[in-house]
Amino acid sequence: MQVIEFIDDNGTIMAKRLPDNGLLEILWGSQLTVRENQEAVFFRDGKALDVFSAGRHILKTQNVPVVGKWVTSFGYGENSPFRAEIVFIGKQLFANLKWGTREPILFRDTELQAVRLRSFGSYSIQVTDSMLFINKVVGTKGFFTTNLLEDYLKGIIISKLNVVIAKELKSVFDIAKSVDQLNLVLRIELQNDFSGLGLKIHDFYIQSISIPEEVQKMIDTKSGIGALGNLDLYMKYKVANAIGDSAINSGGSGDAFNAGVGLSLGMILPQVINSSFGYQNNVSFNSIEKLKKLKELLELGAITKEEFEEKKTVLLNEI
Repeated sequence: MQVIEFIDDNGTIMAKRLPDNGLLEILWGSQLTVRENQEAVFFRDGKALDVFSAGRHILKTQNVPVVGKWVTSFGYGENSPFRAEIVFIGKQLFANLKWGTREPILFRDTELQAVRLRSFGSYSIQVTDSMLFINKVVGTKGFFTTNLLEDYLKGIIISKLNVVIAKELKSVFDIAKSVDQLNLVLRIELQNDFSGLGLKIHDFYIQSISIPEEVQKMIDTKSGIGALGNLDLYMKYKVANAIGDSAINSGGSGDAFNAGVGLSLGMILPQVINSSFGYQNNVSFNSIEKLKKLKELLELGAITKEEFEEKKTVLLNEI
């Protein structure tokens, strides 16, 4: 008795056609064994006639009633071969299939303007309609693996990803809190396309959405500036302290080097601050000028160190 069965050792074969010797002959009365995670589709003269579920089946007329009129017309007995084939379909979960963007997605960010995004992840599928899957996907191939299907499904996923990200995501800063929602929406959007192939998308995961390195550096810089609070006040405070420290270090002794540094800071840094940050605060500028003159008076011995510190505190409050 001819026994027809198929065992997938690596778990990636979605469809396997038997016999695979090119004769396409099955003895009438052969035993067909179908396992729990399989279905077997019976073909006669290139036409799919029946689907066998898990169990042991004897291929006789009573098991395949649709072909009865053809089998009995041969009149050659139970051992006569007839042209037929069996396609085994794996119904198990094909897990951890990969997808990713070959080219970056142009995304209009509400905070960063136009940003190019890259993304990758994984998904799992199952065959739900064996007849549809064979006719739409497998065709006449002797075997069909997940590798042959991944590129095609990846194209569908990327197409939907473009649309969903544009609708659901406002800024890349919202990615962390939006990933679960994106996963759910994408799985729902993809199901219709997968169903048309006889497939069900079991799960879908976005593992990463990344931005270009130069944009990441800009974000890091912005975060650093934000951590300083009011940068204008911070910079002006540092300048004022630098002027005062220079004067104190000179100690009124007329040290040319310290005095020169103090004068340079007093004249140059206020201009740099105002030009860099766009501030035209005359009060602050005048206060810094007064600090510079106050330092000069200290160096000339016209005021004491205590008087300098007292006036310095008042001027700093004005900045």
